[in-house]
Amino acid sequence: MHSHDEGSRLGASDWSRRGFLKAGGLGTLGLASAELMAAGARASGGTATRRAGSVIFISLVGGPSQLETFDPKPDAPSEIRGPFGSIATSVPGVRISEYLPGLARRMDRLTLVRSMTHAEAPIHETGHQLLNTGGLSRADADRPHFGAVASHRLETDGRSPRFVMIPGPIGHTGVSISHGQAGGMLDPKLGPYTTDATPGTVGYDARAIALRAGSLGRGDNPFNLDDERSSTRDAYGRTTLGQGCLLARRLVESGTRVVALNMFDTVFDKVTWDAHGRKPFSSLEDYRRTLLPTLDLAVSALVDDLQGRGLLDSTLIVATGEFGRTPRLNQWGGRDHWPAVWTALLAGGGLPGGQVIGASDAHAAEPYERPVAPVDLTATIYRVLGIDPALVLDTPGGTGLAIAPDARPLI
Repeated sequence: MHSHDEGSRLGASDWSRRGFLKAGGLGTLGLASAELMAAGARASGGTATRRAGSVIFISLVGGPSQLETFDPKPDAPSEIRGPFGSIATSVPGVRISEYLPGLARRMDRLTLVRSMTHAEAPIHETGHQLLNTGGLSRADADRPHFGAVASHRLETDGRSPRFVMIPGPIGHTGVSISHGQAGGMLDPKLGPYTTDATPGTVGYDARAIALRAGSLGRGDNPFNLDDERSSTRDAYGRTTLGQGCLLARRLVESGTRVVALNMFDTVFDKVTWDAHGRKPFSSLEDYRRTLLPTLDLAVSALVDDLQGRGLLDSTLIVATGEFGRTPRLNQWGGRDHWPAVWTALLAGGGLPGGQVIGASDAHAAEPYERPVAPVDLTATIYRVLGIDPALVLDTPGGTGLAIAPDARPLI
């Protein structure tokens, strides 16, 4: 796999799988993954629509390791298994990382998709495009984020914008191409409303943010976390992710249809999920010490809070990275980019809890059963929002835009 520096030296004009293979990046794994995808060719998503719900999409920027999070392989050799143990969950036979005890207790309300996969370039930007837009953008035309499509198609009588991104878009992650976070070719004005500051930190002015959003004068300010009990804020964790999840709950409660929460804005020189094991990136020790406890606390609290308020069934929570990590530890004890397989966590939105969709092989190297493409996840999001995944939209340029081409939704 290419490092960030190697990827940044490649041109951005052709990020197709074939283009990256010519650059020497994907190798035999990409070919194997492509064959698996071809073997599991996806049927059409159909024309049925679903309840008009809301979505909280948590982007675990950097790409968490499947082995150190939701798909441990305790019987694999140590160089594959990694340094962490696994624990039982509330669902018999399902084990996850020992550092996710809260989510383990709540597994009966969660869904794990252990066979996420794509065969495009193993860079952050490609994964984000696929997840956020249902496909790859062209150099001259970005595909719109699913939140922009929701803003275009859905109405709201709430006190907050239809599509909010917390705290703002992902910035530079190695290659200067789109992350698929805006209105794109559909309409730039449909892009997200952003808070521009991390909730609960200096610089986060809830009144000014609400005024800019047109939310003042319509009841309680959904952006004001000071309205929450201190114990509630503590339950989520006083972190960017924790307070962002709390704000996401408040926004959904006030009528927002899509909340996109970016855990980080870059992968360089800060603790993120991009665990190459050497600077300027992170390590698996950062997972143990910071990332896993933060994720465990925040998502556990979000699931509990939404359920307690009667909102979980109508609100889909998605927490996923843009790819997985190499099944074998590298020379620094870290793991590199690996889009052949990873795990996404889902909860709510009408999904039955306590289930695992798909499976990876014995070393978490590629899907073993039911490969799930990013567009399948995007189509699932559209279903929850009450938007037909088979929809083809007219664009200002006069071309048709298939919002989730050839998808196979999970519901």
